[in-house]
Amino acid sequence: MTWGRVGTLALLLTACADGGSEDGGSTGMESGPETSTSVASSSSAGLESTGTTGSASSGGASDTGSSSSGTTTSTQGTGTAGESSSGGARGLGGLMGACGVLDAAALTGDEPGFVVNTLDFGEVGFDYDLLTPGGQAVFDAGNLGGSSLFSEVISFDVLARCESAELLKTETEIEYDQKGTRTDLLVEFDGTKIGVSVTRGQGFPLEDPYSVKQAQALLEDKLSDIPLSTANVAPADAWEKQVLHIIAYGPMHAQSLQTAYGTLGPEFTLDTVVVVTVTEGEDLFIYTE
Repeated sequence: MTWGRVGTLALLLTACADGGSEDGGSTGMESGPETSTSVASSSSAGLESTGTTGSASSGGASDTGSSSSGTTTSTQGTGTAGESSSGGARGLGGLMGACGVLDAAALTGDEPGFVVNTLDFGEVGFDYDLLTPGGQAVFDAGNLGGSSLFSEVISFDVLARCESAELLKTETEIEYDQKGTRTDLLVEFDGTKIGVSVTRGQGFPLEDPYSVKQAQALLEDKLSDIPLSTANVAPADAWEKQVLHIIAYGPMHAQSLQTAYGTLGPEFTLDTVVVVTVTEGEDLFIYTE
């Protein structure tokens, strides 16, 4: 069966190490009216949760969830095209979902985390003039090759709008003591330096089912690179922790990624927060370059 792209995503921050919950951060954005510890579940429509259920849709519909495995903190919030669901500045696309959840504990502690949100480009697609200043700087700087520039631009824009991240250095500017694995962005969250590694969650052809096996392979590959780039970075640019930011083609991809993430051991998840941003609308510019 081919999975559709329309569906409601629960907005999840998973406290994987001990089942505890993490509350929304004070990074200049509200995380929604309330948070609660809940249990995540998966459905063909996306990701759902019990407790305080987040809602985000590409077509205006919302949904509430049922139960399954994995302790999460669910953040409620909806948004409209051009603005953050948590009241942030207008920007490229409608940003909906968990915002303000990467607090000091999440960014400096050892515990891993898993966050899902949605960016709906509507009919606009890519518009340079709607990017944040930092997003424009990432675009202008380019990258070290490959076809990932748009995903890196979108990654920074989401983190800036959702978590008040500030751009410190682009991929080409980060200094390293050793040759080898690199990360894509150096940002600051409320005075804390964080490295950001960006990748895309997609299959080929794009509309084909995205299996848990595919998601697990992507996560293991990218999460294995995190400690390598951390070991290579120069002291002047050393970060406290890294975020693996996955720009995902649809709700199915986020669901498979969450399921796969739950199977990984600490050798993959330690000291890293995974953020999955599902894109909707005219988003092919990210996945076809």
